[in-house]
Amino acid sequence: MPRQPFRPVTTVPRRRFALLTIAALLLSAPTAWATEAKAEDAARIGCVPPGVWADGTGTAVEPVPLLRRIAEAPVVLLGEQHDKPDHHRWQLHTLAGLHALNPDLAIGMEMVPRRLQPVLDRWVAGELTESELLKETDWRAVWGFDPQFYLPILQFARLHRLPVVALNVERSLVSRTARNGWAAIPETDREGVGTPAPPTEEYRKRLNETLAAHDRSEARAAAPDDASNKAAQRFIEAQGVWDRAMAEKIAETRRATGRSVIGILGEGHVARRDGVPHQLADLGVGDAAVLLPWDVDRDCDELDGRIADAVFGLGPEREDAEPQRPKLGVQLDPAPEGITVGAVSSGSVAAAAGLRTGDRILVAAGMPVRAPADLVAVIRRQAPGTWLPLTIRRDGAEQELVAKFPMEGR
Repeated sequence: MPRQPFRPVTTVPRRRFALLTIAALLLSAPTAWATEAKAEDAARIGCVPPGVWADGTGTAVEPVPLLRRIAEAPVVLLGEQHDKPDHHRWQLHTLAGLHALNPDLAIGMEMVPRRLQPVLDRWVAGELTESELLKETDWRAVWGFDPQFYLPILQFARLHRLPVVALNVERSLVSRTARNGWAAIPETDREGVGTPAPPTEEYRKRLNETLAAHDRSEARAAAPDDASNKAAQRFIEAQGVWDRAMAEKIAETRRATGRSVIGILGEGHVARRDGVPHQLADLGVGDAAVLLPWDVDRDCDELDGRIADAVFGLGPEREDAEPQRPKLGVQLDPAPEGITVGAVSSGSVAAAAGLRTGDRILVAAGMPVRAPADLVAVIRRQAPGTWLPLTIRRDGAEQELVAKFPMEGR
C-alpha cells in the first residue's frame, strides 16, 4: 500500500493549534510567585505594577479575558510617548498577543504620511531592505524619532504579511491650518481630509491649556484678546484636522478590508477617547479600544476611569549595556506647529542646561529647528563631552542656553 502522509494526532487544526500555543505563551496568567513579586513592586513603586494590566481606574485585570475582548474590537489604538523605548516594546508585545487571538489585523502608523503608502506596500511585500525603507520614507526628516523603535513592529507586519497603513498627512497641512484656519485651506490642498467633528469640551479645554502653557511667543503676548482667541481656535482646528486625517484612514481600512486595525499613535491623540477615537465615532466606528503603557512614575490621579480602556504597568527605565546615544532628556508635546518642550527629565542634560516645560526651541547649534527631526539630527551629531548651544523662546523673550553632554562612562 502507498504510504499515507503523516498527520498529527490531534483534533485541533494545525494553524489553530499554533495560534493557541502562542496565545498561551503570550497571555498566560501570572504564577503565584509572579503575582507576589508584582504586588511587592506595586507597594514599592507606582500605582500599576510592572507587568500588570489594569482598567482605566488602575484596578488590576486578568490579561487573558481582557485581550480576548480587545482582539474582537474593530479598532485598537496603542498610545505611546514617541521617545520611550519601552512604550514601543510594549506595543510590539501587545500586537503579538492580539495577533495570536485575531490574525486578521492591519497596522496603522502615525509616523508615515499618506503619500508614502506605496513604500509601505512594497515593504510588506518583501521588496525593500530596512535601509531602503528608511531612505524611501525619508524617515529622519519625515518623523525624526529613532527608527529602531519602530522597525520591530514593521518587521512583525512583514513576517505575517499584515497591511501597514500610512495614517498621517503632511505636517505642512496641519501647520497651515494652525496659522490660517481650516476654512482658508483650498479643497485641492486638503489631501482628501474631511471637515473634523467639533471637539468635545474637555478636549477643547485641554488643548487651550496646552496652548496657554506652551505658546508664549512675543506676538501672542502682545496680541489683543480677540486675536488670541482666533489663534487658539486655529490651534484646536489644526489638532482636529490631524486627528480626523488619521481616523479617516483607520475607518477606511476597516471598511475596505474587514480587518481589525491596530493604530500606533501618540498618546495625545487617543487618551480619554478624545482626538482620534472621537473622530472615529463621528465616522461610525464608536467602539474603538484604547490601550496605554503606564510609566512607573506617572501620577495615579490620571487613572480616572476615562484615560483608557486598559493600561499596562512598566518598570523603571533600564540602562542598556551598550553605550548610550546622546540624549537631551526632553519630551516634545504633540503640537500642530513648532518644537515645544512638554517635559524635562530629572537629572538630564536638558535639566542641567535650564530648559523648562513650555520652552520653544528655535535654534540648535546654529541650525533652525522647525520639526522634531531637526533637533534629533543635531543631537545625534553631538560627541560625548561637547556643548550644544540652544536658542529658545520663553515668556515672549529669546534666551541662549548651553546643553553640556557628559563624557562617556559618566
